Amino acid sequence: MDFSLLLIEKQNGIAQLTINSPQTLNALNSALLSQLECALYELDRDEKVKAVVLTGAGEKAFVAGADIKEMAPMNAFAGHQFALAGQRVMLLIEKMKKPVIAAVNGYALGGGLELALACDFIYASNKAKLGFPEVTLGIMPGFGGTQNLARRIGSAKANELIFTGKMLDAAKGCAWGIVNEVFAPEELLPKALETAAAITAVGTLGVAYAKNAIATGLNMSKEDGFRYEASLFGVLFATEDQQEGMGAFVEKRKACFKGK
Repeated sequence: MDFSLLLIEKQNGIAQLTINSPQTLNALNSALLSQLECALYELDRDEKVKAVVLTGAGEKAFVAGADIKEMAPMNAFAGHQFALAGQRVMLLIEKMKKPVIAAVNGYALGGGLELALACDFIYASNKAKLGFPEVTLGIMPGFGGTQNLARRIGSAKANELIFTGKMLDAAKGCAWGIVNEVFAPEELLPKALETAAAITAVGTLGVAYAKNAIATGLNMSKEDGFRYEASLFGVLFATEDQQEGMGAFVEKRKACFKGK
């Protein structure tokens, strides 16, 4: 696929995926969603990629929302299909074996905030603005926002943000538990890449299984989550990475993980 709306840079096990449509504030339309889906699928299959940093081009927006011009004439069927297309991208991020860090450099509204919430965690510029303005347009979040936000910060705060359509600045987003950490604009991407580099230095399979355990366990009872965690923990003892990691510790040397 021609990724005309994306920039993909790979270096030292890290893929920097940039949504590159600053003239539209990186708004999510059908073409962009399709390109994102394909790009993320390919990055997940790329054994050389161990972590992904997702950001938006330009100084104004990470993703300012879904493309309202495209949505405005939709009927109920088209709206449903558009929501499913967006949800496929969000679920793909959540199910990827590699961690995905959102580097939110500006507006992350509607579909943009849904995209960030699908990532494993969010770093934000102090100029970032977060919110779900859908109710001001007579609709509601449709790319998983009602589900992911409530799971992240609880239903009461999620209700307030979604029902009012108001925006939060980055500091408030951090206080609410949406954002992990806030940086000056010039520090945002370097900090995200620094964290990605720290992830690439550890056991790839351990990270992948831990991501799976966290995401899957959220939809289980605590006891079932414990059992699922134990099963994955046990499987890792049949891997080369476990032998290498523990062997390196005993031998007091640096581990060289291969993701096997």
